[in-house]
Amino acid sequence: MAYLVLARKWRPRKFAELVGQDHVVRALINALDRDQLHHAYLFAGTRGVGKTTIARIFAKALNCEQGVSSTPCGECTSCQEIDEGRFIDLIEVDAASNRKVEETRELLDNVQYSPARGRYKVYLIDEIHMLSKHSFNVLLKTLEEPPAHVKFLLATTEPQKLPITVISRCLQFNLKRLPVALIEERLKLIAKEEKIQAEAGGLRLLADAADGSMRDALSLMDQVIAFGDDEITEADTRLMLGTIPREQVLKLLYLLANKDGPSLLAHIAVMDELTPDYSSVLDELLGLLQTLALAQVVPEAAAGAEGVAGLTGLIAPEDVQLFYDIGVKGRVSVVQLPDPRAAFEMLMVRMLVFSPVADSEPGDGRIIPVGDSAAIAGTAKVVADEASGGKQAVDWQDEPKVRAVGQAADELAHEDWAALVGKLPISGATRQLASNCELERQEEGAVWLRLAPEAASMLTDQLKKRLQKSLADYFARDLKLHIKTGETRSETLAGRKGREAIEKQRAAEKSIASDPNVRAMQDAFGASIQDGSVQPLD
Repeated sequence: MAYLVLARKWRPRKFAELVGQDHVVRALINALDRDQLHHAYLFAGTRGVGKTTIARIFAKALNCEQGVSSTPCGECTSCQEIDEGRFIDLIEVDAASNRKVEETRELLDNVQYSPARGRYKVYLIDEIHMLSKHSFNVLLKTLEEPPAHVKFLLATTEPQKLPITVISRCLQFNLKRLPVALIEERLKLIAKEEKIQAEAGGLRLLADAADGSMRDALSLMDQVIAFGDDEITEADTRLMLGTIPREQVLKLLYLLANKDGPSLLAHIAVMDELTPDYSSVLDELLGLLQTLALAQVVPEAAAGAEGVAGLTGLIAPEDVQLFYDIGVKGRVSVVQLPDPRAAFEMLMVRMLVFSPVADSEPGDGRIIPVGDSAAIAGTAKVVADEASGGKQAVDWQDEPKVRAVGQAADELAHEDWAALVGKLPISGATRQLASNCELERQEEGAVWLRLAPEAASMLTDQLKKRLQKSLADYFARDLKLHIKTGETRSETLAGRKGREAIEKQRAAEKSIASDPNVRAMQDAFGASIQDGSVQPLD
């Protein structure tokens, strides 16, 4: 007998065998047992979570020769033919391959005829969102008034692409991504039943890599069994998946915290010898940054995350957010560029470039000046002071220029605040606070700012102190800073940037919508512009 892959061999054949989708199974069981059946069901969820499996079990429950029931016998001819994929009244269609209107019309031409053998004629349409606009119109006519002997079971990974007119005519069930622990338990059961020696660490890695998909987990399990000669070990699984120990990724964060560029690149070179999947390494790094960010707000969040608690005082909260943002935005380059290691190194270097100067305390907002020197109030020269135990001092050059700025402090006009924010050596949350403020008034030695109400949550004592210190350093004099929340009289720097971003987005969408080539494709193929897919060029 030919080998049957685990994903097919262990595919559930009745509702009781399904895991992780109890909210869907319960509703379907009640509908079947009470004979309260709808004519169309929509199953939505990511890949490999059980959409078509549930649909096939439901079709079996409808056509079991023992009668409509939530517990089909599995022994009759109808049940066996459905399990084997050859039941004549179960019409399975992949909409991705049959999306044209002519194909949809041909599919639905026989809807009016009674089932050949079964109780119901069941149409199982997978990836329904791939149908063209005209195909949806054809399907909609049938969904509005279907014959009593027809049931539609629709499956999709992207329900947001379906016309609301189709969704409104279906009972929609959203299937969940399966938790790692649940997938791991299922893999343990299968390994035991298949008499395969499996290390817990290896199964855990497979469950993590599956990303919520049971089918992916079983496919990976098949792969590692072949790789390890009918044995699953953590070492073999790591080698096959291209993952590296979590401690190696954690070390990257400690090197970032220490601002040790040479050691950081040297560590990446060591990791490269393990031939890692750099997108997985980045995902692990982002996960650690997320845990770190939560731990800095709620220390209990670091419980169980070994090594993360020690970083809470080494990396400022705003820098954690900055690192996370850089990693998320740069992930596409790690995935798509031909040299993922180089892309990953550039991400790490980018994090170093924007990290605080070595002599500054965590979170004081001072960053390494980069760009036009005329845009900053002076140039900082870091001087190592060995006599003071290795501490570094900042020797501000161009003192006359700084004092000239200080003398002009009393002449600061309301409209100059936005320009001043651009010159201050602040970053992260401190810059966001300043960008959402406007200058209300100033007196000798004091500045009053008004903070936009939508940014009121940013007003903390810590951020206010950092902004006050930055202003005092910039003007080379002691200044008191007062900030109150209220409606701003003019547009703030943050508001202006937001407005400009919206205007650019609208202009880009208008440009695409009016493009003659785009219109030609819409007319010829029934194409549509996907919401959120248009981005303005910088």
